Formats: sequence, C-alpha cells, structure tokens
Amino acid sequence: MDRRNFLRTTGAVLAGATLTKTALADLSPSSAGSSPGGRTILPINRNWRYNPSFVQGAHEKTFDDSSFANVIVPHTNIKLPWHSFDDKSYEFVSIYRRKFKLPAEARGRRVFVDFEGVMTASTVWINGVRLGEYKGGYTPFSFELTPHLDFDGDNLLAVDVDSTERPDTPPFGYQIDYLTFGGIYREVSLRIVPSSFIENIFAKPKDVLTSHPKVEVDCHIRHLEESNVPLALEVELHDGEIVIGKYARKLPTSPATTEPVVHTVTLENLGGIKLWDLATPHLYTVHVRLLRGSELHDHDSRRIGFREAQFTDHGFELNGKIIKLRGLDRHQTFPYVGQAMPGRCQRRDAEILRNKLKCNIVRTSHYPQSRHFLDACDELGLLVLEEIPGWQHIGDEAWKLLSVENVSRMIRRDWNRPSIILWGVRINESLDDHDFYVRTNAMAHKLDPTRQTGGIRYFQESEFLEDVFTMNDFGWPLKPPNHPRYLNTEFVGHTYPTKTIDNKERLMEHMVRHARVHDQLASNPQYAGGIGWCAFDYNTHGDFGSGDRICYHGVTDIWREPKPAAGFYKSQCDPSDEVVLEPAFHWARGDESIGFTKAMVCSNCDHLKFYIADKLVAEADPDRTQFPHLRYAPFTADLEHKLHPWGDLRIEGYIAGKLAITKTLSGRGVDAKFALLPDDTKLNADGADTTRVVLRVTDEYGAIRPFAADPITLELEGPAELIGDNPFSLVGGTGAVWIRAKEGPGTVKLIATHPILGKQQLQIDLAPAPPEAA
Repeated sequence: MDRRNFLRTTGAVLAGATLTKTALADLSPSSAGSSPGGRTILPINRNWRYNPSFVQGAHEKTFDDSSFANVIVPHTNIKLPWHSFDDKSYEFVSIYRRKFKLPAEARGRRVFVDFEGVMTASTVWINGVRLGEYKGGYTPFSFELTPHLDFDGDNLLAVDVDSTERPDTPPFGYQIDYLTFGGIYREVSLRIVPSSFIENIFAKPKDVLTSHPKVEVDCHIRHLEESNVPLALEVELHDGEIVIGKYARKLPTSPATTEPVVHTVTLENLGGIKLWDLATPHLYTVHVRLLRGSELHDHDSRRIGFREAQFTDHGFELNGKIIKLRGLDRHQTFPYVGQAMPGRCQRRDAEILRNKLKCNIVRTSHYPQSRHFLDACDELGLLVLEEIPGWQHIGDEAWKLLSVENVSRMIRRDWNRPSIILWGVRINESLDDHDFYVRTNAMAHKLDPTRQTGGIRYFQESEFLEDVFTMNDFGWPLKPPNHPRYLNTEFVGHTYPTKTIDNKERLMEHMVRHARVHDQLASNPQYAGGIGWCAFDYNTHGDFGSGDRICYHGVTDIWREPKPAAGFYKSQCDPSDEVVLEPAFHWARGDESIGFTKAMVCSNCDHLKFYIADKLVAEADPDRTQFPHLRYAPFTADLEHKLHPWGDLRIEGYIAGKLAITKTLSGRGVDAKFALLPDDTKLNADGADTTRVVLRVTDEYGAIRPFAADPITLELEGPAELIGDNPFSLVGGTGAVWIRAKEGPGTVKLIATHPILGKQQLQIDLAPAPPEAA
C-alpha cells in the first residue's frame, strides 16, 4: 500500500477506538463481540510476544517466538529507573508479534487493525506481508488486513517498532526537551466492518445559547466497494437512556470511493438541553446507524457536549460568560514505564489537575495525548488546548507534510470533544514559516470550522496566522498583549526549577513566581489567562534539566506529589468548592538562610491567625500589596521575632468571621508517621490496569517531612506486578510506586516496611476481566 492510499484509510481508527461502554450497552447486537450485522471491535492488547531486537524471519507465521517475552499493551520497550538514565537506553528497534483467529462472521467483511499510539515509527506485517510504515508516535493509524487474512486459521500480526529519534519524523530533527520512550504504548484493536461503513462522525452543536439548540451531524461513510443496495442512515441523540432527537434518511447507491462521503443530518427541536460547562460538564451521545432494509449494517457513536467557547478581545468566553483561564501544561510521561500507562493512570492525571490543583485548562504539551486523559477532561469539565507534536525544530518538506497530517489526525480523532477549545497548529516555540503554517491553519479550519486555532511561540514579533496569539513568556513582568485574542501558554518553568527537597526560600519563591504571573494576568481582561509550565516534573535529555536528567519544572514532583506552588493553584477555587489552606513552607527553625522570617500561605479564606505553641503570634489578611489583582491572594505573616517559645504552628482560616479550616505543623522535627495511600483499591485483572500507591513520611499531623529519605522495603503478594524501585528511597519525604494487575482475579496485598516507623499494608481487589475474543 503506498503512503497516499494508506493515509486515506487510517482515519478509520476512530470508528473503533472511541466507542464507549454506554454506546456498547445501547447497541444491539453488541459491537464488543460477535454480531450478524454491524461492526465488531476486538481488543488485542494481551498475548503479544516481544523481543527488544529484530530477529530474522520473525514476520512469518511459522516463526518460533517461544523465546520472546509475553507482554501486554500498553507496553514500554524497556523499563527504566525514575531518573539518571540515558535516552539511548530505549532508542532501538524492537519487534512485537500477535497471533489471532477471526470469528466466523468476519468472513465476507473488511478487517482493519487500529493502533492508538506506537513510539515512534511502525512497520506493520500480516502473515509475512509488509503493509507499510507509519511515522509518528502520538497519532492513531490503521491498516487494512483483509486481502492477506486466513479466515479459518491462525493469523500473525507483526510490528517492527523503531523507537530511535529519527530526524524524518516530528518532533525529531534537532533537540527536544522531553523524552518519547518506546513501544506499543497505547491500545490496539481489530475492527471488522462491512464494505460500506461509518468511518467517522463529527457532531456540531449549534445555537446552544438560544431556545432552539440543534446539532449538525456529519456522517462520514466509506464505500470500499460499489454499493448497489440502498442504505438508510439513522441518527439519534441520547441523554443517557433517553432519545431526545432522531432523524432517518435514505442514502443513494455509491461507487467505490477513495474518500468517505459526508452526509449531514440536523437534529432540531431539542428542548431542555443541558449545557456543558466547568461546573456541570453534561455529556450526550450521538448514535449513528447504517441500515440495510431492517438489518443493522453498521453503527458507531460519539460523546458530545453543548457549549459555546470562543476567545474574544476581552478574554475567553464559555457559554457567554468570561472565564479567566488558569492551568498547567502536562507531559503524559510517568516514572519507570515512560508513556505506557493504561487508562486509569491517564485519567488520574486529569483528576489531579481538575480536582487537586483546581485548574480549568490543560495544554497537552507538546503532542496529542491519551484518549483516556481526554475522556476524563470531557467528564470533569477541564478545558484543553491540544497541539501537534514538535519542539522548536522544523524539518524538510516531507517532515512538514507529516506535521500537516498530524493536524488532520489530531482533529479527526478529537473533534467531538467539548473540552477541547483550541487547536495548536504550530510547532512549539519554532521560528516563523509562512507557507508551512498557512497549511496547518488551513487544514484545521477546513476540518473543524467550530474551533479557533493557536500556535505556541516565544517572540511577540512572530507572524500571526492563527485565531489566538498563544505566547510562551518567561520574563517578568509579562509582556502586554499585542493582539486582541491573547493567551499565555508557558511561564516560570525552566527559569526557576524547584525540587521538593529545596530550602524554604526557593520553595516559597517558586510559589510566588506562579502567583505573581496569575496576578498580572488578572489585571487585564485582554489576557485570556495563563497555562503555567508545568504540572509534573518529567524526564529529559542530558542537555536539559538537572544533573539527573529530570526537569524539575512542575508544581508537583514526578510522582504527582505537590510542591508549595501546587498550593497556589489549589487555593484559587471558590470556598464553596473546597476551603483551602496550604502553607508554602516546611515548618523548621533553620531551613532559611538567617532563620525563619516570613510565612506565606495560599488560601481562599479572608483572614488567617497564626499560633506557635498555642500562643497567637500573628494575624494576616490577603497580601494585596504584592498581589492586588488575584481573587484569592496568598497571605504573608512576619514571624521572625515571634518564634519563642518554639513549638507547633497552628494556622486558622476564617471566612466572614467564622473558623473554616485549621492546619497544624509539628515543631518537633521528628518523623512520626508512615503512610501508604493508594489511588484505587479495586482493579480489573486484564494484565494492564494499574494504580498508583503513594508512600509518605509525615509529622504527627500529616504534614510531609521533606528530609525523610528512608529506604522502604516492599512485599507484594497476589496476582500483580510492582512497578518501581524496591527498596524505594523516599525523595522529599514521599514518592510512589504503581501496582499493575495480572490476568487472574484475586486479592493483592502490598506490605511496606519503614526501617523505623514499621509496617503499613493495603489490599487491592482484582475483578475478573473478560477474555479477548481474538
């Protein structure tokens, strides 16, 4: 298959990859298993065979792969330390093999394999036949398998995975300040469809703020063969189990087509529509069916939200209301396994950003991210700026064509998501390239006229071709907006890297630098808001970051544990959401150059009282001198001459004169407690499901002890795998490991032993997972 025809077929990955559980439950017969009509989606994430180097003959069905490792997708091509490793460790070519049998109903139909993400270049083979190479690790791709399949016996899918930093593939060609890792790190499935099938769906809500909202649904129908029998198209809008809109029409016969035919259906008279917004992100489902007479021919569905989002000359508007954007950039990498974390862990990052850090926007820096993460953004009301892969470098014309294609794949995958408000169509921090960026913008506007485009740059003199001027500004004070629609997309970050083990002065200053930027952003409505660099510390190359190849740019560490700057973001929520009181320091007499002087606290209270050894020593109101524009400014209290007698520090937060929250920090300087904190206590026994377990040493009141660096010995019992160091040495009093379920149900027990504070244990229950059908 040549590249042109290959690119035309690969958009069909969406037909299977985003089918939700709700959609599966609503469709009859189920697309998750055998069906006489419609499509069948068969996950093939288990039972892969893997070898970290190419072996001659490994593409053939008869090859003996018994010496290969048995692995489950998502899979990293090599497990790594959490820091201080060479990126060359994962830059190699590996091979994956997967045998499968097709169900009887596959005969006479078309079969595709859909890859959601493989890092970085993939050469795909079926039964010894080379199908082609796909270049790119962040966008989905598909191959049709039909002509080469054995519909009665075994089939062999093989993938050569080149995880080197190839200069012909974005984001590579020069330097990049992050690691890409390797392997088949997102899910894979087989999609069995009739020769005329639904390739994609684009639902566009219209007039959502009026009394007569509607939705236009573009149904992309692909005809791989001539369609002589008339088909009918049926479109329904569901609110849960309730059908609130329905339309049916007959389709004309069609010759075989190289491109999908788009049929647009409008569902009108939709009364009582609930808007998708930050507080109540209500989701609907569009179901599309192709009927052949009364028989179901094909079906698919997408989740959507009714909302109006636009950047204006007076800020960002969501459903007609100005929202000051406040968020963080996110890399989707994790310790030990790089990007190869399953859905639960990807979703957890969105929950941390929305519920723990109280962000209302995230930027998927610098590439399209996991659909599971974006699913959670849709569900949680977390806005998204999604951008194409790249970092400063622009390659040759072939490289640019891949980037333009990345725009297409990104948008076609995610154009139904209400959380996405801006497409990033420029290589992050690159120089201008007029012709190139005219093409990326044109592609975005052609595919999705409902959303604006942005392009992240670092100099204001840059040519403005997009709809929103998106600017990385690491200076202070910030540059004033030079365009009507203006969004700050990076600040602080590499200009002030901060570790959890740094002294009080640096930790507090790190918080101040984030707070003062948001204060300036609040001073001018033409600033739509700001997205700080960044959410989580991340691995990088040797010519970036600290001496252990970590960029300590996050407001949390690499394990997602908070630094004081995280407390600032958290404190910006309304007290009705959560009353927040987060000290920007560790309570210690001598963790500052000349002894403890001022205490800064991030809080959404309106008054604080400070007690040392139960004696009231200071009171404070929000620091409007330093932060005049923030709704919830940090507090500053001078404690320099009030430290005698030394003791516990108790901070009380008041709202409208009433005590709303209290936090106490021990003055003893003693490691008092050891805790194990799992994100989840139930997993699915599918071999991939994974949860984080945080390890912390705290004082008697639960505050992290930042200089605890003890080795924690871990014992794991039951059908699960430990991802992480064992023993695990705490960093800044904390850290985390992950527990990954194996393929058998049961009970898992994790026992963690601190050398002084003793043992803690937890239990995780593994529920049986249905077997894969192929």
